[in-house]
Amino acid sequence: MYKFFRNFLFLFPPEAVHHITMNLLLTICRFGLARRILNSLFTVSDPGLVREIFGITFKNPVGLGAGFDKNAKYLIALECLGFGHVEIGTVTPKAQPGNEKPRLFRLRKDQALVNRMGFNNEGADQIAKRLGHWRERQRKYFTQGLPMLVGGNIGKNKSTPNAEAWQDYVYCFRALNQTVDYFVVNVSSPNTPGLRALQEKNALREILERVQSVNKELNQKPKPILLKIAPDLAVTQIDDCLDLAKEINLDGIVATNTTIERKHLKTPASKLESIGAGGVSGLPLQKKSTEIIRHLASCGQYAFGIVGSGGIFTAEDAMEKLNAGASLIQVWTGFIYEGPSITRKILQHLNR
Repeated sequence: MYKFFRNFLFLFPPEAVHHITMNLLLTICRFGLARRILNSLFTVSDPGLVREIFGITFKNPVGLGAGFDKNAKYLIALECLGFGHVEIGTVTPKAQPGNEKPRLFRLRKDQALVNRMGFNNEGADQIAKRLGHWRERQRKYFTQGLPMLVGGNIGKNKSTPNAEAWQDYVYCFRALNQTVDYFVVNVSSPNTPGLRALQEKNALREILERVQSVNKELNQKPKPILLKIAPDLAVTQIDDCLDLAKEINLDGIVATNTTIERKHLKTPASKLESIGAGGVSGLPLQKKSTEIIRHLASCGQYAFGIVGSGGIFTAEDAMEKLNAGASLIQVWTGFIYEGPSITRKILQHLNR
């Protein structure tokens, strides 16, 4: 049924379809009966699915990755679809429009997306305010079971020089501190010029040390802080990130962001050239992200959680990430191609 509907939706520009469908779903979910129906269709609740990771409790291990709900607008709807967590953002201190449109493209032959969104978002203060309203609503209406958790994926404004990038991450941390359950430091998006240079060890150390310092200042029990890494790093660069994670007592790694690699795609080179720059997500990322997860998990001297992301379309894909060493997983492109039942199918498989 969904694939028939998807074929119709895929006739239109992907960014427009995203906003129209999610706003429609959000409108439907404002009615209690509709929420109960959606919950019954998509939610799988079982104590065996609960995960205690980073010192916080997730009702299940399946989440929605950053970039889908950049401004925390759709949490009411996404909670009805059974996710254990949703990562909002990437959030920057100041609102910014992102890159020029079109900036999101489908590669149907590869079951992939190309995006160069450029951290388009409404800014940390506005998003924190919206999250506060959602928290109040959640406390009022959520009465049984475990709630969906929210992670805050934070980044820097395009106009901020790399030498001052730490200030942007600290600003976002302070703004969102009371409204998210954990943080993800994003220095791995390919769509903000110069951002990936912040993955270099000394630059990254300054950001993480500053954020961790503010974390201890603001919270009696510090919020979990994770680092999101690119799939295009060399093994030595990944090991540098691991050393830094241990040194600064990070709680986890998100593996991985989108890739700039374009080899072995089925989409014609002429189409890829017409699309231009951007990060590739979806099936082409599947093996690469799993290999990185396996490498991270093999480094037994590091005690942290791993969030697996990249190319998860089926329950078997999810199991591959978990068996490789991930504690949690995140879907994104698979959610677009497979539909809202993807969470239920994965959780039912895990339950069995």
